[in-house]
Amino acid sequence: MEHHSLAAHDHRSLPVPAPPPTFGIEEEFFLVDPRTRRITSRADEVLADNRNPHLCGEFSQTQLEANSPVCTTSTEAHEFLVSTRHALAEAADRSRLRIIASGSSVLGDPAAARLSDGARYTAMADHYGALCDAHVVCGCHVHVGVPDRESAVRVSDHLRRWLPSLTALGANSPFHDGRDTGHASWRTITWNRLPSAGPPPLLRTLETHDRTVRALAHSGAILDPHMVYWGVRLSDHLPTLEIRVGDVAATTEEALLMALIVRGLSARALSDVRLGRPAPEISGAALLAALWRAARDGLEGEVPDPLTGDLVPGHRAADHLLRAALPGSAPDDADLAAVLLERVHRAGSGAARQRRAYDRRGSPADVVDLLIAQTREGLPA
Repeated sequence: MEHHSLAAHDHRSLPVPAPPPTFGIEEEFFLVDPRTRRITSRADEVLADNRNPHLCGEFSQTQLEANSPVCTTSTEAHEFLVSTRHALAEAADRSRLRIIASGSSVLGDPAAARLSDGARYTAMADHYGALCDAHVVCGCHVHVGVPDRESAVRVSDHLRRWLPSLTALGANSPFHDGRDTGHASWRTITWNRLPSAGPPPLLRTLETHDRTVRALAHSGAILDPHMVYWGVRLSDHLPTLEIRVGDVAATTEEALLMALIVRGLSARALSDVRLGRPAPEISGAALLAALWRAARDGLEGEVPDPLTGDLVPGHRAADHLLRAALPGSAPDDADLAAVLLERVHRAGSGAARQRRAYDRRGSPADVVDLLIAQTREGLPA
């Protein structure tokens, strides 16, 4: 009989929170010139007439961001994802530009992107120098409501085990400035160069969390608490936990899938916390190595279980993620997530689809054209 370590922890009967936690989704996009297919620094122009409070600029002028309101159902989240991508695409069209959902820039040098206005961004650029290139990437961040900060720390500890599999599921950035990086998620590699990024440490208590953040600030690794860039982090101003390991999803369906799985895993972790179940001991070094392998291989390769070091085929690791999330998912969410994951299995991951587009003619411009289309239109039927 087959046994896979990621599945071994998946079948305990856990009470499902009622109602499930609230959640929200943050998506970042690149602006590209449809003639050259290169990223372009014109976000202020695109947002000049924007009155939508959920749309804004980002660190560089080649990035745009959409932040959902607090959602209680998958329907609310899906409607937001569809409507905001449509609104951003229309705004870009008016400037004869396009938006693409890719974790890294396929064509164009991020180092040449113009910085957005603001004293904070200027201070970051002065402080970190060329490391600021790591900010010119696009992620999909899922925010989950938590009762309090002490609970958030313990939920973060429980979520650490699943970060490599979530990274593989969200991998959508194999190209950088015209070349294949050899990694399914180059955004992960680039982002983790920052001194406060990477997986969160095993914290156990809020006191340890706050002491760790103070140490980061004292060393100069962060300028303010918002610059804690761990793959799971506590909000510094809201009762939420933010899971930040995914590249921006290629399509609305994949963004919703990521959000539903993260919501289910977080609800399950909250149940574990209430029942007094401690998070597993996983070393930072083992977790960092597993995250690198997941970023390199994506769904089409192998993903390590950071607790045991066992390698699991990426698509099977995604199935294990779904099963792990089931005890914390509402029935409708679980059914929808299963359907969406099956569609991803059939279509291939975002990274795999980018590479297929490139392989047809060896042209990164074809990759950008694919991204423009699927950012608007979604997964193939």
